[in-house]
Amino acid sequence: MATVVERERKYSGDEGFRMPDLTGCGGVVTMSDATVSDLDAVYWDTGDLLLLRSGHALRRRTGGHDAGWHLKVGAVGGTRVEHQFPAGASDDGPPPELVALIRGASRGHPVAPAARVVNRRREHRLLGADGRVLAELAEDDVRSEDLVDGAARTWHEIEIELVEGDEALLDALGGRLRAAGAREVAVSKSHRAVAGRIERFDDREPDGPAAPVLAYVRAQRDAIVGNHAAAYQGDEDAVHDMRVATRRLRATLRTFRGLWDRRESEAVRAELRRLGGELGRVRDSQVMAARLTEAVHELPDELVLGPVAARIGERFAADLAEATTALRSALDSDRYPELLARLDRLAGAPAADVGRRWVDRRIRRSVRRADERLDCSLAVTGPDGDAALHEARKKLKAARYAVEVREPAAGKRTTRLVKQFKALQDLLGTHQDSVVTREVLRRQALQAYADGENTFTYGLLHAGQAEAAGHDRPAVLRARDRSRRRKVRRWLEP
Repeated sequence: MATVVERERKYSGDEGFRMPDLTGCGGVVTMSDATVSDLDAVYWDTGDLLLLRSGHALRRRTGGHDAGWHLKVGAVGGTRVEHQFPAGASDDGPPPELVALIRGASRGHPVAPAARVVNRRREHRLLGADGRVLAELAEDDVRSEDLVDGAARTWHEIEIELVEGDEALLDALGGRLRAAGAREVAVSKSHRAVAGRIERFDDREPDGPAAPVLAYVRAQRDAIVGNHAAAYQGDEDAVHDMRVATRRLRATLRTFRGLWDRRESEAVRAELRRLGGELGRVRDSQVMAARLTEAVHELPDELVLGPVAARIGERFAADLAEATTALRSALDSDRYPELLARLDRLAGAPAADVGRRWVDRRIRRSVRRADERLDCSLAVTGPDGDAALHEARKKLKAARYAVEVREPAAGKRTTRLVKQFKALQDLLGTHQDSVVTREVLRRQALQAYADGENTFTYGLLHAGQAEAAGHDRPAVLRARDRSRRRKVRRWLEP
């Protein structure tokens, strides 16, 4: 399977639209002659178009230079990731490798042909002064058919995809096209093909006093689904973002737990904890391997005694392989799509009848508890102090996530507090990383000793981690005081 990242924008040209001269626009000096191809794609989706509604497009396409199965993830107009798989001999349905990547978006439901899109494409390459291909421009005459209700549509579309150009080039080309009468569109061809059916689904944002909480839950659920495909393949950023989304959801369901049936919300939190644990094993292995490898490379060669880097690499390669297999098993299990379906119900069902004051009280309570836990943890010393600071960090995360619920509406007032909490959280995270790293190094040293290898370097690295941790507490105190300034927290006052 091949994976490519697309940065593109789409425009619609009404009847009579003529492509303007794009030379001299954003560094473009040459526009190649057009190559013409006929493309025929069948898009697959669930009966209620869950893939499309989640920002996914699954198709089997013939014609063109990349015929086969494609899965696109991401919103039109932004960065999209495309997973490509060659077409098979029969192709009665999508290959299992792609089915695994859509289980989040499909909620485990089967997919079937939903729409057919046929287009005659005229494609140009836009070249810079040095001959580099900056972007590709495609003009499509499109015909579509909804394979469920039979609706047919035709339109003219222009698509610009970056190759070696940048966002400034997209802006410049877009300006030229709009001046010529083109209109930017924010939906895919598959979306336009089933426009009549997709309008039947009510995906409107919630309203009422609890709306910010429900919108936050939806956003985190969408983050899980949006990162599923890349996380399944072990992408570090996707694993991290998916893990953070599970944490945000767990904290939100607890902070605002009066909005939902307690038994159900706690059951969902337990499932999120389980999923987050599997994501955490992968992410922790990735981070620790990079952290220790960098630490070894920073040492002078004469202080690295024995095969330290090789042993660290071997240990974490094995850990990562095991953790990745476990994560894939979790994402392949029936519990995972059921968890997402339960989140759908929590995010979409009418919340308990509460007022804005109730929501704000829950936010203030979360912040107060974080303050209290941090102050208590800073009074504890020794090994118990490390554990106490770790618990304080968890409370700070919960408080930060609670404040984020209000951030879209409250703007800069909440952004300042979120920023201060993030700074505190990062400091405590660095301290916890040091604690965990020292334990890993101790175990590595014991194994090296048992294997008859020199343990000097492990001890040196351990001492460096301990010394760095000693500088954390004063920095934490300063960050705590900054986070409690009245100008930062005034908006929290009743």
